[in-house]
Amino acid sequence: MNFLLSKGKAWDSPDRAGKTVQSIEVIVFLFLIVPSMVLSFFIMRPGELNFPLEALATIVRDLALTSLIFYFIWRNGEGLKSLGWDFTNGKREIVWAIVLFVPLFFTAGLLEQALRQAGFSSPTTPLPAFLSVKGPGKIIIAFVLVCVAAVAEETIFRGYLLLRFQEGLQLRPLVAAVLSAVVFSLGHGYEGTAGVVTVGFIGLAFALIYQWRGSLVAPMIMHFLQDFAEIFLPLLGIK
Repeated sequence: MNFLLSKGKAWDSPDRAGKTVQSIEVIVFLFLIVPSMVLSFFIMRPGELNFPLEALATIVRDLALTSLIFYFIWRNGEGLKSLGWDFTNGKREIVWAIVLFVPLFFTAGLLEQALRQAGFSSPTTPLPAFLSVKGPGKIIIAFVLVCVAAVAEETIFRGYLLLRFQEGLQLRPLVAAVLSAVVFSLGHGYEGTAGVVTVGFIGLAFALIYQWRGSLVAPMIMHFLQDFAEIFLPLLGIK
């Protein structure tokens, strides 16, 4: 406390205080999400999780973190557009999302296949137990999960983290994009190292597209399509 009081003049400076607060804020935020995401590496045995409960937990977590981010933005008076919530050219962004998704989807699939052949680990089953969707009830829950994850996770990992990495920690855009992709990939340890690297590649692509377009619309749509394909295509016998 004495240290903070003795440094009162430094904290009175709007610029320095803003950067300091933002740096502390992102450190606290990472401390909040990274430990639970790292636990995903220990979920490797099929049948360990119940899909509805896991889906509900994920939805609640994502909404809670998004609400926390909205609070940060409101507190700092930054506005939702600072997170990429800019829907001015929504139709155009949707078109870009569809056009870019196709090559990204197939490239990511080829990358994961190549990594597996190179000896990177992967689950023994095509999908983890909690991504196995059977029955109308689970299909509805899965669809809600995909929608929430697309909006919330792009807000979290692209909108918020890129904003703080670039403006708070003063990182270059490419470095910020790579770092956000690394953090994003940590939550997919159950997919093995091949899956983690592939998810990191997808996350980096989303980050670069967001930086290029200046809007989260395209990454959100692409994220939705990616998750939708991974969960629902197997139901149609497409792997």
